[in-house]
Amino acid sequence: MRPLVAAIRLAHLRHNYETLKTIHGGRLLAVVKANAYGHGAVRCARALADLTDGFAVATPAEGIELRQAGIENPIVLLEGVFEAAEYAEVDAYRLWPVVQTQWQLESLLAHPWQRPVSVWLKMDSGMHRAGFFPHNFAPAHQALLQSPHVADIVNMSHFARADEPDHPMTAQQMQAFDTAVADLSGACSLANSAGILAHPAARRDWGRAGIALYGIEPFPGACADLRPVMRLSSRVFAERTLQPGEPVGYGAAFVTEHSTRVGVVACGYADGYPRASGNGCPVTIDGHAGRIIGRVSMDMLTVQLDDHHQGVGSEVELWGDRVSVAEVAERAGTIAYELLCNVKRATFVYQE
Repeated sequence: MRPLVAAIRLAHLRHNYETLKTIHGGRLLAVVKANAYGHGAVRCARALADLTDGFAVATPAEGIELRQAGIENPIVLLEGVFEAAEYAEVDAYRLWPVVQTQWQLESLLAHPWQRPVSVWLKMDSGMHRAGFFPHNFAPAHQALLQSPHVADIVNMSHFARADEPDHPMTAQQMQAFDTAVADLSGACSLANSAGILAHPAARRDWGRAGIALYGIEPFPGACADLRPVMRLSSRVFAERTLQPGEPVGYGAAFVTEHSTRVGVVACGYADGYPRASGNGCPVTIDGHAGRIIGRVSMDMLTVQLDDHHQGVGSEVELWGDRVSVAEVAERAGTIAYELLCNVKRATFVYQE
């Protein structure tokens, strides 16, 4: 069997939730959209079900998947519905929709609800991606308040630059939000992972723990107590010794300077490892610091074997405990979110 393994440490996931919940202080959603950022939504949700105040997903299909797997906690749909007919599924599966456009609002009010629905009303406080502008927020809120089908309303917004703790935009967004909701009823939700960790004033009634839930700091130094949930590893399955001046891999991107033992590892960009990381990207080999040499191929990558004990069968940590996924992402010119979401063709092992 191909030795690429994504070990998902569910105890780390629970630890991270409890850590973030303590910091936030209020109710906290565990965000498990995009298959729990590549970690496995159903398994992660089951591991958190007895801890969390609720879950957040992106789409109705993601919420339905959790319900069909036996998850009974509240589930917020962060993007709401994509067509009016989906409110029937929202109703049937007891989901909490975000309403962020006029057509979503009108469709919700027109739907023949079988039970009262909790609605998360989203404001565009400055990110300018989705949500009602502040001057349109109160009329939308009033329309929901007057509906006999609406059980309660959570007023929410989303930050654009919360992961830049010193940038003034987050404070500006909070001010715009607070001004618009000053006379409105309902709980509030502002803080994503970065908001929870960097902006105490953003910790309102409901927080939304995303990337930090999986042990990734949203900015350097955000929280040293987070534990990485995913450990991606593989093994060396072939090796060779090259003399000085020999190229390695596509494009001869690496040329040996001295006699070099090269290990071939079962992982490539088709598995989600970033092709752009390339030469010098850190790994560990049997627990010792190592590096990638040459370009990452579709199914394989190559590492330098420095210890005579290293060879065929040696374990290579691609990211996890000793190698930060954030550093791999930075070297590839991307973010940890993308790497985690892209992992595939690996054997997922869930450690309780």
